[in-house]
Amino acid sequence: MDHLFTVSGPSATPVPPTGLAAEGLFERRHLQEWVIDNPQVLGESVLVITAEFDRWADTDGVPARDRLDVLGLDATGRLVVVELKRGTADRDVHLQAITYAALVSRFDLDTLAQAHHDFLAGRGRPLDLEACRQRLLDHVDGDWSPELLQRPRQVIVAADFPKQVTHTVVWLSEMNLDIDLVQVALWRVEGHLVAGFTKVYPTPEVEEFTLAPARVEAKAAAEKLEERSRARNAVHVLVGAGLLPDGARLRLTPRHGVTEAIRVAIAAWVGEDDRRATATWSNDTAKPLSWAADGKSYSPTGLANHIFRSVTDRKADGIQGTTWWDVDTDHVPDNVDPDDWSSLAGTDLASLAKRLNGAGKDWTVLHTLLGAVPSGRWTTYGDVATVIGSHAVPVGTHLATCHTCPNPWRVLNAAGRVSPGFRWADPTRTDTPADILATEGVRFDEETADQEARLPLDELQRLLEG
Repeated sequence: MDHLFTVSGPSATPVPPTGLAAEGLFERRHLQEWVIDNPQVLGESVLVITAEFDRWADTDGVPARDRLDVLGLDATGRLVVVELKRGTADRDVHLQAITYAALVSRFDLDTLAQAHHDFLAGRGRPLDLEACRQRLLDHVDGDWSPELLQRPRQVIVAADFPKQVTHTVVWLSEMNLDIDLVQVALWRVEGHLVAGFTKVYPTPEVEEFTLAPARVEAKAAAEKLEERSRARNAVHVLVGAGLLPDGARLRLTPRHGVTEAIRVAIAAWVGEDDRRATATWSNDTAKPLSWAADGKSYSPTGLANHIFRSVTDRKADGIQGTTWWDVDTDHVPDNVDPDDWSSLAGTDLASLAKRLNGAGKDWTVLHTLLGAVPSGRWTTYGDVATVIGSHAVPVGTHLATCHTCPNPWRVLNAAGRVSPGFRWADPTRTDTPADILATEGVRFDEETADQEARLPLDELQRLLEG
């Protein structure tokens, strides 16, 4: 973030930046604690394992003096090595990060569990060693992979980066070594300090067009990482878009990573207990599936792997679990229009995520669009979703629970009828959207609105644009 302003109506006043040193703040006492308390600045789903770690030894058994600032674990099973600088990074900061990455790449589960145990104990949150071990295992989406531990991701957090660092990091990234540069900035706003963290490298464009091809061509460990990353990203997309309401039912349909013979064996196994065939969705990015067979929570891939092992007695390898779970449209969640819900029939989680990639829960644009729909006209959940880049289901769910949406009665289902899931923000209201539309001049044939009053999609788009 290069510029920050305080805003009052049409006036925007620049806020001058400050720095950690200027404010008397330090790397370990302050910046490090900010990162530990807010690990999302290091990437999605990062668990902090330890901080200020220095319990390693050289080949002679003499303890090394190097101190690792923060060590994390992301949900794909990779370690995250974090180097912190409160000012401009040193010209060789990337070498420090690489050194730490090389040291931790030899760690195993027991070493990491002990480090996490000591870290929590030192912060007054004791947890026994076995519980720490299980916590690490539960955080990883899929089986624990020693191969992925050997490929740590590195994050360097600093106020600024000299050109020597950025140029070198770009080249190392092209050589398939993952290093993120995160810039921390500080402002003083009306007596309060405001900190901002911005990932300056790699940008999404660099990851897609420069780094992704190198990862595709990497070894088996990198391919496994890509499989897990896609599965994790699919869940984050679905949760971020709010497509599936809590309680939505999913049905098991094994696809990716298994042969036809194994699919047949799974079908026979499911036939022994029909609870094995279904799971319930919750909007939790870590473990969104509650399996009917045991009531436990899983990630899509974690549950697919569990089912695979239960049937074959073998370890699964490379399953993309988000392709295994279809939306069960026979069970319509509350506040969802049945016709819109039925459009998801036979669609798996991975396919839904591809359809919704880029959508989110920021409903500001939706509110702007609804406010522009004129009296005496109506539109549909699907058309609104098309204009704002979402899907009819989350649009309908939002309207059913929103207390500030303008003109919600002017949105009907695809058939031109009031959705069964429609709810007024004021539960005491007894009139219906059809009643309001009728007073605005919209004619109804029984329960269906006159199609001539429906806004064409292109006209709806122009309302948002102008």
